Amino acid sequence: MKSSEQRFIDIIGSSGSSGGAEADVETLLAALRDWLASLDAALTAGRIEAGGLQPGCALAQRIGGLHQALAQQHQQREAQWLALAPARALAQRFEGKLMVLVFGKFNAGKSSLCNFLAERFRQHGQAVQYFHLQGGQLLASDEAFHEGATETTARLQGVCLGDGLVLLDTPGLHSATDDNAALTQRFLDSADAVLWLTSSTSPGQVQELDELARELRRGKPLLPVVTRSDVIDEDEVDGQIVKCLRNKSDANRADQEADVGHRAADKLQALGVAAAQLKPAVSVSAYVARSTGADAEAMAGAGFERLYAALLELLAPALAYRARKPAEVLLHHLQEEVEAPLLNQTMPALTALRQQVQEELDSLPARQARLVQQAWREVMPQLADLLEAHAEVADVAAVVAALNAALQQAATQHAQACLDSHILPTLETALELPADLGYDSAPADGLPAAYEKLYETLGAVVQDSLQRMAGDLAERCAARLQALDQALQHKQQIILDGQRRLGQIASLLRGLHAGANQLREPAQEV
Repeated sequence: MKSSEQRFIDIIGSSGSSGGAEADVETLLAALRDWLASLDAALTAGRIEAGGLQPGCALAQRIGGLHQALAQQHQQREAQWLALAPARALAQRFEGKLMVLVFGKFNAGKSSLCNFLAERFRQHGQAVQYFHLQGGQLLASDEAFHEGATETTARLQGVCLGDGLVLLDTPGLHSATDDNAALTQRFLDSADAVLWLTSSTSPGQVQELDELARELRRGKPLLPVVTRSDVIDEDEVDGQIVKCLRNKSDANRADQEADVGHRAADKLQALGVAAAQLKPAVSVSAYVARSTGADAEAMAGAGFERLYAALLELLAPALAYRARKPAEVLLHHLQEEVEAPLLNQTMPALTALRQQVQEELDSLPARQARLVQQAWREVMPQLADLLEAHAEVADVAAVVAALNAALQQAATQHAQACLDSHILPTLETALELPADLGYDSAPADGLPAAYEKLYETLGAVVQDSLQRMAGDLAERCAARLQALDQALQHKQQIILDGQRRLGQIASLLRGLHAGANQLREPAQEV
């Protein structure tokens, strides 16, 4: 009976099939591209206009800021897609091969495990080719990965095992240099599965999984591997006490594996990752396997027979992910670089804008009343002077003409002050005068005609004129603000519809069981 190791190596050589899912993936890719095109078209058609608002007012400036932010989001997503080009090129370079990310904090034994697996493949007559990324190019190398007690991986490196497996050993996300972490993140998209290495000296540091949250939410299977599962023991050799490494006991390993599994399961649940993606933890000691000859007994004792059995279980979900990877990569780009900024930045900005519009609407009655009051207070003292100036000849027409000019000037000035956010039309006041308007009859002693009743009548006419004019202006401003609010609400609905539709496509991608008729909806719905 073949060992798990031999069966794994045999299967890797024939793992090129993707299960016939190419047609579904292409349909999903088309749906994702359609989604982006429809969303962009809808957002462009739903552009918020600041027409009728003063360019310098707070509302107009905030609308301008919204458009600027949307333009920046577009530029950033284009730049991010370009930044992913090395990862896409890497995936294309190894198309047809299963790509496994070997992940863990520095000193977790990533390089040691990769080297040992490479040795085993070579001993089984399989080709082994190391490589690394330099200057944007993948360069072949004859040297195995350097193994050390400190962070040694300063660049993306990998090894091709046989015809069907690639192990990616990346700079640790917890390493000291930002460049290392950024490099690792950029190549996470290329992987089809993840080996999470955690040292038995401090196993299951689940906070490390935060760095993998995005990848795990994408449906990639995760296999925890407890490395350095060995202890220092003392033995007598030729009468001398010497120290040596031996495997941890089965009970000790089982306890650590169970602990890592439970804590990882709790962490993944908190991250919103499906429990099925987590595979049972396996403990290994590459050092003990190597130092004891790596025969069948040594391999089993060091945990590698169980590791290969776990890798066999990992193949099916990893190959399933590989089949849908092109669509997954595009989906994640759209979720993270298009949808997320719209939901996390644009939606709050739209909500704040709508709140500001509502506050402006709510303030209109008070602004309208203030306009009437201030214009009234400015005009009425002039009315008394006008009536007095024209009392000698009782020239009502001259009084009305001068009063109308004063009213128009005061109304224009105070309308601009009280409704300062709005571009207002040129005001033309027209006093509606009663037919019998005139001064009182002049007294017989030759004194000027009295004008108490005329003052009262013209005061009421001024009041009515101001109320009508202010009401018309407030109505015009309210209509403008309501239209703006509707446009903002429509913009929000565009984003929410886009979120719903992208979620539908994501669900279909997870299953790859839907027909093309389920993937299409009218573009205008987005």
